[in-house]
Amino acid sequence: MKKENGQTVMVPLFQSQENIAGQISIEPLQGKKVDHNGVKVELLGQIEMYFDRGNFYDFTSLVRELDVPGEIYERKTYPFEFSTVEMPYETYNGVNVRLRYVLKVTVTRGYAGSIIEYQDLVVRNYSPPPTINNCIKMEVGIEDCLHIEFEYNKSKYHLKDVIIGKIYFLLVRIKIKNMDLEIRRRESTGSGANTHVETETLAKFELMDGAPVRGESIPIRLFLSPYELTPTHRNINNKFSVKYYLNLVLVDEEDRRYFKQQEITIYRLQESS
Repeated sequence: MKKENGQTVMVPLFQSQENIAGQISIEPLQGKKVDHNGVKVELLGQIEMYFDRGNFYDFTSLVRELDVPGEIYERKTYPFEFSTVEMPYETYNGVNVRLRYVLKVTVTRGYAGSIIEYQDLVVRNYSPPPTINNCIKMEVGIEDCLHIEFEYNKSKYHLKDVIIGKIYFLLVRIKIKNMDLEIRRRESTGSGANTHVETETLAKFELMDGAPVRGESIPIRLFLSPYELTPTHRNINNKFSVKYYLNLVLVDEEDRRYFKQQEITIYRLQESS
């Protein structure tokens, strides 16, 4: 995963209901000892809004006490385990919000201040293919000037899927210069008057360059794997949502732009082993 300073680091990867187990070693400097009032490890699931930076909202908080107060003279290793942990939400790093899972180790000390260390985890959750996946059919029209129909083969796509569709021109009385299909991500955070919405265009795919004629149909085949998509996130803990849209853009010779937007669902498909 990418850290805030742009460095890439390797982190452990989990999915919901897995055991998170490991060991923590504490080693005093040569010839020194560590006086402490206890050692504990916490597993935290947190949401942080960037407009409220530094304030973490914990939706998961589990703790294991590892040691009673005492002194550590030499390297000491503590095994720990959190069993079948419920981690319903995926790790997410967005424009205005991030959702993270972290292990937090605290060596509690009174006089000298506690020692705290963090280890990031990444959580990815997989879905089976949806049982119902209807195609999308829509019409776009400007009265007596333009009438087109478009259809996409389904409404739910996995991250490595292909969007297949067709566009039919039923009436063309304006001079279309070109037509693009965009994939847009809309991230909304907060609620009510404090809602922040960010829309990013992740992909732009030219469908047509030049004027179409009546009766013409244009095929669509757009591969999703090259783009950095995430699954759709709907109202995560009443804090944020992430939705995806297919946006059809037509530009006429006078550079007027016509749009038609359609929401799609993105999911992470369980890959067969």
